[in-house]
Amino acid sequence: MSNHVFVAVLFAAVLHAGWNSVVKLGLDRASTVLLLAIVQAALALPILPFVAQPPVPAWPWIAAAAALHAGYKLFLIQAYAHADLSQAYPLARGSAPLIVTLVSAAFLGVAFSPMALAAVAAISAGILLMALKGGSGGRMRGKALFYALGTAGFTASYTLLDGVGARIAGGASGFILWMVVGDALIMVAFFAAVRGRAAFPALLPAWRTGIAAGAMSLGSYWIAVWAFTQAPIALVAALRESSILFAALIAAFVLHERVSRWRWTSAGLIACGVAMMKI
Repeated sequence: MSNHVFVAVLFAAVLHAGWNSVVKLGLDRASTVLLLAIVQAALALPILPFVAQPPVPAWPWIAAAAALHAGYKLFLIQAYAHADLSQAYPLARGSAPLIVTLVSAAFLGVAFSPMALAAVAAISAGILLMALKGGSGGRMRGKALFYALGTAGFTASYTLLDGVGARIAGGASGFILWMVVGDALIMVAFFAAVRGRAAFPALLPAWRTGIAAGAMSLGSYWIAVWAFTQAPIALVAALRESSILFAALIAAFVLHERVSRWRWTSAGLIACGVAMMKI
């Protein structure tokens, strides 16, 4: 991975940690992900006329990516409903780079150096350690485990599809902007069917924070999809999950939250993985 891609993905990870840190919107989690989807689409639409439009072969990939991103959000909501966030989110995110690496090697013909594989393993191990040692609900079982692993499956699937789809589209911009519009349409349709019109006025009190979080979220994944076209998808996916390292640093030094010994150990493993990726 070249230096400029490495730095860009680390910046995307910082943005990802940033929007997760400021997204205390006073809304339930379902409303929060709905608001973020709407904000991202609202930011994307004015930019679309100024970017290259995807060719016809890319549109099925865009539609499939939008569906997978929406599925990821809906499964993540259910994972949060059945387990602590500190367990569900790391398990969902930490498993995904391992899945992407295996699929890339087995089906996409990507060859990884031993150091690259060690870097992916260290980053994923650090994240998964948070899932095993975090939370107050004990070991995850039943629906909690099902939805967390299902979320990981969605994450790995949309990561691979976004990486291949952006290459077919000839670039990240048109692909990612149309994808977030499609994602928002699916989310709006789902919540309109489940919650009715009342789902949308409830979002208004949080719109200012929602804009900031949505902009950081869109920027983070836009950079990541661009990086998918520049470097092996699995390495970019693993490096982007270093956002959990930055989230721990923000929690400790900006929000002045207590960070446990296990969380610092996890952060250390992730930092080692990031360093190995550049050796």
